[in-house]
Amino acid sequence: MFCKESSSGLQTLSIAKSLSSPFHKPSPLINPIWTGRRDKLCRPRNLGGRCKVTASQSNSEPKGNIVKEKVKKIKVKGYIQAEEGTVLEGLRWSRGLDDIADIAGRSLLVELIAAENDTRTLMEKDPVEDYAQRVWFDGESADEKYECVFDMPEDFGTVGAIRIQNQHHRDIFIKEMELELPSGSVTFSCHSWVAPKSVDPAKRIFFSSKSYIPSATPETLKKLRKEELETLQGKNRKKVGEFAKHERVYDYDVYNDVGDPDKDDELARPVIGGLSHPYPRRCKTGRKRSDKDPSTEKREGDFYVPRDEEFSTTKGTAFTGKAILAALPSVFTQVESILLDPKSPFPHFKSIEDLFDVGINLPKDAGLLPMLPKLIKVISEAQDDLLQFDPPILLNKDRFSWIRDDEFARQTLAGLNPYCIQLVTEWPLQSKLDPAVYGDPNSLITWEIVEKEIRGVMSVDEALKNKRLFMLDYHDLLLPYVNKVRELDDTMLYASRTLFFLSDDSTLRPVAIELTRPPDVNRPQWKQVFTPGYDATSCWLWKLAKTHVVAHDAGYHQLISHWLRTHCCMEPYIIAANRQLSAMHPIFRLLHPHFRYTMEINARARQSLVNAGGIIETCFWPGKYSLELSSDVYGKLWRFDKEGLPADLINRGLAVEDEKAEHGVRLTIPDYPFANDGLMLWDALKEWITDYVNHYYPDAGLITSDEELQAWWSEVKNIGHGDKKDEPWWPELKTQDDLIGVATTIAWVASGHHAAVNFGQYGYGGYFPNRPTTTRRRMPVEEPTEEELKEFYEEPEKVLLKTFPSQKQATQVMVTLDLLSTHSPDEEYLGEEPEASWVDEPVIFAAYERFKGRLQYLEGVIDERNVNVSLKNRAGAGVVKYELLKPISEPGVTGMGVPYSVSI
Repeated sequence: MFCKESSSGLQTLSIAKSLSSPFHKPSPLINPIWTGRRDKLCRPRNLGGRCKVTASQSNSEPKGNIVKEKVKKIKVKGYIQAEEGTVLEGLRWSRGLDDIADIAGRSLLVELIAAENDTRTLMEKDPVEDYAQRVWFDGESADEKYECVFDMPEDFGTVGAIRIQNQHHRDIFIKEMELELPSGSVTFSCHSWVAPKSVDPAKRIFFSSKSYIPSATPETLKKLRKEELETLQGKNRKKVGEFAKHERVYDYDVYNDVGDPDKDDELARPVIGGLSHPYPRRCKTGRKRSDKDPSTEKREGDFYVPRDEEFSTTKGTAFTGKAILAALPSVFTQVESILLDPKSPFPHFKSIEDLFDVGINLPKDAGLLPMLPKLIKVISEAQDDLLQFDPPILLNKDRFSWIRDDEFARQTLAGLNPYCIQLVTEWPLQSKLDPAVYGDPNSLITWEIVEKEIRGVMSVDEALKNKRLFMLDYHDLLLPYVNKVRELDDTMLYASRTLFFLSDDSTLRPVAIELTRPPDVNRPQWKQVFTPGYDATSCWLWKLAKTHVVAHDAGYHQLISHWLRTHCCMEPYIIAANRQLSAMHPIFRLLHPHFRYTMEINARARQSLVNAGGIIETCFWPGKYSLELSSDVYGKLWRFDKEGLPADLINRGLAVEDEKAEHGVRLTIPDYPFANDGLMLWDALKEWITDYVNHYYPDAGLITSDEELQAWWSEVKNIGHGDKKDEPWWPELKTQDDLIGVATTIAWVASGHHAAVNFGQYGYGGYFPNRPTTTRRRMPVEEPTEEELKEFYEEPEKVLLKTFPSQKQATQVMVTLDLLSTHSPDEEYLGEEPEASWVDEPVIFAAYERFKGRLQYLEGVIDERNVNVSLKNRAGAGVVKYELLKPISEPGVTGMGVPYSVSI
């Protein structure tokens, strides 16, 4: 029996008993599945605006009753913080019933679960139940508060978990519940959607903030821990087929939903994932198969992700990522409608600058354009609607910088894609592809060309020995795609090598660009080397060659450095963690902040960005081969043990191991902004994770005997990244150092790596001549016609403009990059706020505070470096400061800020 206290006072015990009795034993029709939720990062532990739970003692035994033993009880009172979800489709009539339930005090059924068995009977203690009643406030907060009052036996002990059943007919987003017991405060950080019992009768379980490895779990909670994981694995699922919106099942599938053959044969795409096209796995949806191609899933409706992976109400409202990503194609149709010819180039550079200075006239029904981030402005002027772009920082700093060779080279170290520059270790340069198929493998970049361009500073042998030659090498990767891509409409491609010389001041000087076209059935191989020009013709050819190289880099950046290495490769870690690591597992709670929203944004990307005919395919040079190209790179180059920053730098020859160096490595290019800031961030992450792991695993035996931890890592290797399961480089989890290395790598990829390649996209790519995403014309010297040569010699600027993306492509990319570069208002940055379980463990909280201090120090160091004019790759006249790895940012497009997770 239990009692209930409403806002008007205590209800009678008899009424409480009559209300609660039907819930002691669930109906046989109700499947008693204990479900769970992963703790989300909590906001500051400020109790202002949140009711604190109080406890008092009472004796609820009626006078005159004969009892064998008098049990004292305490009265526990608290509030649940929640947000109201949208009314379920088809149940709009139910709002009145929900209001009645609120008034009657039957909004939520809440149970408290003891962490330990009864010491006398050695059996589980009966849960303590109460209904939570909505408390009505007239305040500015959007939060709803629900009051609970429990009569708890004095010897109930620690509350290890709570169970909640939603009595409403609409979803409720439970933020948290806090209990203050005589033994201390207990926080249940839920941040989870709870479906109405009419949709899902199972009671949702939320564990307290106390973390346990499996062997240390209290007996009462072990069963709940196991059953929760079985639910998340789908073992308790009764239905088959497509997963419903309210479900929280995590499973794996290949990328077989980016094509849409049922809509158009031209939209058919191969399955990405498997022996032919190796790839990480994505979240399973259970949808039906295509009518035309049984290997492909239908693309109907929203793509399922487990309910708690979806955007929060705040992010969903302010960022509108889910809505806008899905609606971008219709937005682009509106923009396209004002263009006379969607394939037309910009007529002159003034027309490009007019995008920022004047704007584009739009139809009256601007649709979703007003919802786009603040750096795209939709303004009303007289009777006209305008789409006007705010100038990106590169254009504001120096509108001519994109033309210069020094800026072209600087951006390989401090720009949007600092992951591809590599040391030249072999000479002469030579292709490793089959010459019978791809032609002469020998590069045309000779010693004589290099020594001429470096002006006799040293010989090529000396440059190699002194580590002075670096390269962007897209030759062997792109050569197999050149002829295929050239068959696509309005697209041009070469394979390319770009050679740089390292000067004494740590700046790179472009030396030569080699462009290659492989042979085909009608033509032999074509290749040519271009060097910085000293006459009009060679200068224009050099500008055009750079345009092709930057387009190659832009495509590689978007598909590999960004999409594959962060978004795609993170998803298997997330799926496996939810399937194998309990919500109370310390490693889950360590990594969960780094998993936030990733599966949701990946699903939206499959809908609108990387799908057949989507934004990437229509605006970037790989076209319909985009995912196929990223699959090739994954199969040939991706290795987990090279994804950590120090290992990546060493692998590219940009650093060497040095125990005496500050970060354990010595940079080959001392002024390498991404590496200098990144290594400080890596060290801060690793120190924090080291302290955390050593606290929960003081002995290596605890790691090898942790069945959940071992199952998680085994599933990552053998299923999530199953196409690479037999690789010898996978680390084993045997020691603390093994676990620290794995966790630090995952945390770095989700935070520092992603921030470095994402949040500068509008800043560097918003003015598209700096980073064209595709090229549409071949070089004027590749088998030119007389008409083409005449145009080049008489109007070379028009040739460049025709080589750039079309007006339609450029505008679409600018809109998309603005969206992708935006921080949402509820972004959670490294070191900003701790997760609830970290706060409640003093040793962990102290380690977190040290981590936070190191990140604050990093911000100061970055600010200091950015005003040091001796660091020419990040400071100087008109130079864009390198701030991409500054941990904290304001909302919007800022070019800084390192969130915990891949959330955009």
